[in-house]
Amino acid sequence: MNILNNLGTTEIVIIAFILLVLFGQKKLMEWAKGLGESGREIKKVKKEFESTLNDDLDIEGVKVVEKNEMKEEKGGEGK
Repeated sequence: MNILNNLGTTEIVIIAFILLVLFGQKKLMEWAKGLGESGREIKKVKKEFESTLNDDLDIEGVKVVEKNEMKEEKGGEGK
């Protein structure tokens, strides 16, 4: 059971207010900045991994199908 699915807007606002009171605006801004940087780094590593994997598969002669190509193929069949 995922607890985050049960949180509504009111609960999130209350939690944010409590965090603001406990830690202060400056500390929360530092945490938000760190989370944003972490998210960007994760996306960067994911793209690099996919690129390396695709390059390796291309070398071995395996056809790599992109997500967009798969959606286009499925889109024609479902209609």
